[in-house]
Amino acid sequence: MPRRRINYVDSLIEALGTVRANPLRASLASLAMAAAVATTAIVVTALNGLAAQARLTSARAFGSDTFVIARVFATGLSRRELADKLERNPNIHRSDLRFLDRYAGDRVLYSAITQRPADVTSGARKFENASVNGTAASLADIRDIGLARGRFFSREEDTRAAQVAVIGWGVADTLFPVRDPVGSSIRIAGRGFTVIGVQERQGTAGGVSLDRYVWVPIQAFERLFGAPDSLQVFARATDIDQTVAAEDRARATLRARRQLGPGVTDNFDVLTPEAGRSFVARITERVGAAGPPISLMALLAAIVVVANTTLVSVTERTREIGVRRALGATRAQVLVEVLAESAVVALGGGIIGLVVAATALSGASRALGSALSLGAPTVLFSLGAAAASGVAAGWYPARRAAAADIITALRAE
Repeated sequence: MPRRRINYVDSLIEALGTVRANPLRASLASLAMAAAVATTAIVVTALNGLAAQARLTSARAFGSDTFVIARVFATGLSRRELADKLERNPNIHRSDLRFLDRYAGDRVLYSAITQRPADVTSGARKFENASVNGTAASLADIRDIGLARGRFFSREEDTRAAQVAVIGWGVADTLFPVRDPVGSSIRIAGRGFTVIGVQERQGTAGGVSLDRYVWVPIQAFERLFGAPDSLQVFARATDIDQTVAAEDRARATLRARRQLGPGVTDNFDVLTPEAGRSFVARITERVGAAGPPISLMALLAAIVVVANTTLVSVTERTREIGVRRALGATRAQVLVEVLAESAVVALGGGIIGLVVAATALSGASRALGSALSLGAPTVLFSLGAAAASGVAAGWYPARRAAAADIITALRAE
């Protein structure tokens, strides 16, 4: 057993000597593996970051423990199904919300939301097609608004339809690029509003930017645009452990409001937290499925380059291999030496690739304002993939070198 360990050490030393003797050839093979590892690391990190961002933005858009009641949720419906629902399901009005509130007890919080696109201006600056949302002060108790500065409007401001607004990061950056927006004035549909809060950068959800939102009290919204045809109602259990019971209570209350008998289908839709999380999970799974094929293609290309380089190295050293065999080196020793050479080249390329990936991800993180960094599992996986690829690339050249006839090898020029 000790002798076998010494043979492996000697084989590694021999492989390092071969790499040092042919730096240009080894560098070219290492660069191919570096490109493959960098691609793998960047793709894996980006997809993980995308999945995390999708979960975060979904939680910001809907709330992690929030359920939503609406006239119709069109997701996954055919045109015919959507038309049938729109015909069957009546609009949700503020009278429905008052009924829900009346029988909520202390178990469920409700907040109506309605939305409309509109231009928002401040002085000569304009933000086009902002998503203006009318809602209640209770929304801040239901989901995380994510305020960077200022505050959300109060119940008193909500009741008297105060002309105050909380604006998204994108709106603030466009209208107030060099000063604090809080306390400044904006105009929506010809009416002035005082900015009382600014949201953090939210990103996107379902391809829609969450940084173009403007939040105003719902009665102020109605003064701007009139009463909406239908509302969405955001809701949350006061005790998170009772979320399912809160959903059942909300559904039963609205069914009673609409006098729906047993066995009659709901004439409204409810989006539960589980449904929202499942939707995000399906999206991230589909996006994540692109990672393995991309990584595999990059590694296969690198394996071909490293295998070709190792084969050239073996061919050039045919006489040297014959001499070593004549002096007592076994086929196994030659096999291990060539595999070690290939693995060293690939592993060196893997380290270079990780440095490149870390640098690229650092630059992307600063540019995009999101956290993208190599995690320990990604580093270990990338190095393991590089080493395994090196062994795979060197297998055929190593077998060929080990199988070479001693006399034929000694005669090689």
